[in-house]
Amino acid sequence: MTEVVAGENESFESLLKRFNRRVQQTGILSEIRRREHYEKPSVRRKRKRAVKRRSVARAAKR
Repeated sequence: MTEVVAGENESFESLLKRFNRRVQQTGILSEIRRREHYEKPSVRRKRKRAVKRRSVARAAKR
């Protein structure tokens, strides 16, 4: 659960901005999108292999 405490004389806009940044850092929204629909185990394995392949290619490129 992401929590943001309002400071003295802090505007709502800056509080909302801090909250959104914290949510992005913790990866909550990406996790929600990932769990939105059921993913078959074969599709999950295929996606993980593709991610691994990209990271290996990126490392070899450097």
